[in-house]
Amino acid sequence: MQPASTVSTALGTSLLDDFSLEMTGKDVPKLEEARDTIPPGTRINVTFLGNEDLQLRLAAARAVKRLGFVPVPHVSARRLGSRDDFERFLAGLREDGTSDNVFLVGGDPAHPEGPYADALSLIGTGLLREYGVRHVGIAGYPEGHPSIDGTALWSALRDKHAALAAQPLEAGVITQFGFDVDPVLAWVEEVRSRGVGLPIRIGVPGPAGVRRLMAYAARFGVGTSASVVKKYGFSLTNLMGTAGPDRFLRALAAAHDPARHGELKIHFYTFGGLGATSDWAARFRKDSLA
Repeated sequence: MQPASTVSTALGTSLLDDFSLEMTGKDVPKLEEARDTIPPGTRINVTFLGNEDLQLRLAAARAVKRLGFVPVPHVSARRLGSRDDFERFLAGLREDGTSDNVFLVGGDPAHPEGPYADALSLIGTGLLREYGVRHVGIAGYPEGHPSIDGTALWSALRDKHAALAAQPLEAGVITQFGFDVDPVLAWVEEVRSRGVGLPIRIGVPGPAGVRRLMAYAARFGVGTSASVVKKYGFSLTNLMGTAGPDRFLRALAAAHDPARHGELKIHFYTFGGLGATSDWAARFRKDSLA
C-alpha cells in the first residue's frame, strides 16, 4: 500500500489535470505573457464587470480562443439593462465562435439594472441554446453568501439544475473560493444528497498577497478565523507575505472520496495574477511528481 502522503500527492496533481482560470476583460496582456505556462485547451473564465463594456468583453473572449484556450464568458444578470443587451452579447459571442460555454451569475448590484434578477432568469429566456451555448456554468457557495440566505441558495441551485436539464444544456458548478476544505466537502456532500450530480469545480485562490486575499474574503463572506487561515498556511498577524493553495489542495486531495463527492476539479481565482497562478500550478505539479 502506498504511503498516505504519496496517495495525497498523486491525487493533488490529478486535480490539476484540467484546472480552469479566471481573468477580467482587461487582463488580455497578462494572458499573452502567461500563455506558454498555461496548458493548451485550458478553460478560462472572462468576468463581466461593471467597468467594462461589451466590446472589451467580446475582445477578451476572442483573445482567449486565439491563444488556444477555451473561453468561458460570464454573464452578470443584474448588470444587463435589457433583453436587447443580453441578445447583443450572445450574438457577438456566436459571431466570434466563443459562445459554446458561458458562466451565469446574479452579479453584485443590489438592484437589477434591467429585467434579470438572477442566473435562473437568464436560463428561463430560452436564448442560450438559440445563440449556440452548449455548456452553462453556475455558482455554488460552500460557506454561504453575504446577502442571500441558505434556503434561497439551495432553492436556486436546485431550480437552475432542473431548468438546464430541461432545455437540455450541459452544466457544471464553480464554487466561491475558501480557505478550509472541511466546509467545502461538507457542502459537496449536501449537493449530492439533494440529487445534483453535476461536475463541480472547487474555487481556489491563486497565489496572492495576504492582504489582497483577506480583502476578497471579506467581500465574499469567506471564513477567515485564525484557525482557518493557519490551516491554509498564513497568519492574520502577518499580512505582508504571500500565500498559495498548496496545503488546501493537498488536504482536498486527501479527503476527496469520488463515491461521496463525485467529479471534482479546480478553478483558480487569479485576482489579476494569471502568470503567477499558472507558474504556481506548473511548479506544484512538477514538485509533486518529482
